[in-house]
Amino acid sequence: MHTDSTRLVQLINPRGQRRVALVREPSLHLLRDTSSIYHLALEAIEAKKKIKELLPSRLSGEVVDYSSVYEGSGAWRLLPSFDHPDGPFGCTVSGTGLTHKNSALNRQMMHQSAENKPTDSMLIYQWGVEGGFPEKGKIGVQPEWFHKGNGSLLKAHGQVLEVPAYGNDGGEEPEIAGVYVIDAQGQPWRIGFTTANEFSDHVMEKKNYLYLAPSKLRNCSIGPELVMEEEFQDLKGVVKIIRNSTLAWFATIQTGQGNMSHSLENLEYHHFKYSCHRIPFQAHVHFFGADAFSFGNQVALQEGDIMEIGWEGMGRALQNPLKIRDKKESLVEIRSLG
Repeated sequence: MHTDSTRLVQLINPRGQRRVALVREPSLHLLRDTSSIYHLALEAIEAKKKIKELLPSRLSGEVVDYSSVYEGSGAWRLLPSFDHPDGPFGCTVSGTGLTHKNSALNRQMMHQSAENKPTDSMLIYQWGVEGGFPEKGKIGVQPEWFHKGNGSLLKAHGQVLEVPAYGNDGGEEPEIAGVYVIDAQGQPWRIGFTTANEFSDHVMEKKNYLYLAPSKLRNCSIGPELVMEEEFQDLKGVVKIIRNSTLAWFATIQTGQGNMSHSLENLEYHHFKYSCHRIPFQAHVHFFGADAFSFGNQVALQEGDIMEIGWEGMGRALQNPLKIRDKKESLVEIRSLG
């Protein structure tokens, strides 16, 4: 990503009023008449313009100190970097796994048999290496795909990510997510990219690979910034676990097409080929996979740990504290109308 990319944040104040702001370090410049990036994107589509072309005329002159917002001490607080402002059901949250070699190796170690044969996970990764970068206009091999849920799962920078009572574990997955909107004709548009913590239950997944689907049904976080950028080639970053104000673990990470087994175009095609993902005015947040995570190094997260993910060129780092629910799992009563 370029350091001069256009970057936006979504804010809310104590009165529940939402605003979008342009990031110009060390300040946030509020946009007038703009309560969500979602609506700003639809306006740009309608006007046949890029979002960045709309911004100069929308600057309100109101400026907010970014650090006070980022640290949670100001009147404004951060929202997820993208959402459907009319409610969670308008946003589909999903992802693509096994796009990075380290993630495939971690899955291989989780589920390897005594015969030491390649697992299905490693096979899917290898299929991507061999067929995930099709020629222009061609369709490449299908990647792994998973559903995380709807927009209610999206958390902002600084918000808690919670391990539910029915969960076995919770761990960070440092990623980039693509952000999309569907226009009135059912055409998908990529708005940009955002730093993301896909946060999953790796202990549940390790029990049996058929538990992958429920292990993904967890809250996750995106932000603080949404980056408007066409390039998704080579991004470098750092993921950290901070415990009691001390660095407990860290790893350098890479993502982008130059470090993945699929092209961006191929990943996007295999998500939006489904007609149910092209419903007019839908919002989409789609995760592109992780290069490393603490669980792969046998690190067990603890209550209060702060997960931090930072990518060069993507603005400020995304931080979320961990909460482990200590309540006993309880049944959900299903009532009958029959």
